[in-house]
Amino acid sequence: MVSQAGKLTHAVQYESYGGGAAALKHVEVSIPSPKKHEVLLKLEASSINPVDWKIQKGMIRPFLPRKFPYVPVTDVAGEVVEVGSNVDSLKAGDKVVSMLYLRRGGGLAEYVVASASMTVKRPAEVSAAEGAGLPIAGLTALQSLKSAGIRFKVGSENGANILVTAASGGVGLYAVQLAKLGNCHVTATCGARNLELVKNLGADEVLDYKTPGGATLESPSGKKYDAVIHCATRIPWSTFEPTLSEKGKVIDITLEPAAILTAAIKKITFSKKQLVPLIMSANKEELELLVGLVKEGKLKTVVDSRHPLSQAEAAWAKSIDGHATGKIVVEMGP
Repeated sequence: MVSQAGKLTHAVQYESYGGGAAALKHVEVSIPSPKKHEVLLKLEASSINPVDWKIQKGMIRPFLPRKFPYVPVTDVAGEVVEVGSNVDSLKAGDKVVSMLYLRRGGGLAEYVVASASMTVKRPAEVSAAEGAGLPIAGLTALQSLKSAGIRFKVGSENGANILVTAASGGVGLYAVQLAKLGNCHVTATCGARNLELVKNLGADEVLDYKTPGGATLESPSGKKYDAVIHCATRIPWSTFEPTLSEKGKVIDITLEPAAILTAAIKKITFSKKQLVPLIMSANKEELELLVGLVKEGKLKTVVDSRHPLSQAEAAWAKSIDGHATGKIVVEMGP
């Protein structure tokens, strides 16, 4: 195995908080060397998530980034080119999907080191773009549904009524599909241009969020929701409460201050209806499950747009704009 360490490679980084897409800089950096529990990847694709530009805006300061300059993005797919001394689950030549540590980032680059503990093999049936879209958005969707009590074991009969808000976004599109795989009745909200897409991915009912029905979130069939997978923003608890079943839950991935306060109030007052903030946690087994579902054709990564690494700024700006349908992918080329 020929070590790549020390050779120069292309990366995109920023050097301080703020600045948006204009602050991204294209640089040459040394290819890192994997430590004993790591693998060196030659990247084929990465996908941008809202958390990436929120870190740049300083919304998680002083915790992230740990230091500048910082190469952002955590969701990647590529090929293993070198493995650490303690890695026996992967070998050079393996195609993989990986989730990098937020504190280190590194996904907007041609090479990156990744922890073997969050790197899974990617079968030939799963493209690099499809795989790169999965980690944060797919795991968030899956863990939200599990938090709502949806089981994904063979023979599970869930039968729950689920609402997915902002269903045409990265998390929402996975949530709709996974909820249907969990045998749920799914109502979804999205913009008018994406109604057919969301319905074709399995939603039983789709609401245009700009219509009166979409604003109240009421199911056209009159069903009360056992759980809401809440991927939108600026929807108050007062809108959700009348639509929930007796013990309905709102699983909130947005972590807005008002939602966190409402969650605390509902908990200490022993309300049967609960708001549950969710912070996604890295889980290799769940990532393997998602990759397997894509391989089997049961789960689809919807790609909004593809951008070469040389035009990463356009991908970054599109994510900040907030109107992407599915995943925004950066491709590194051959």
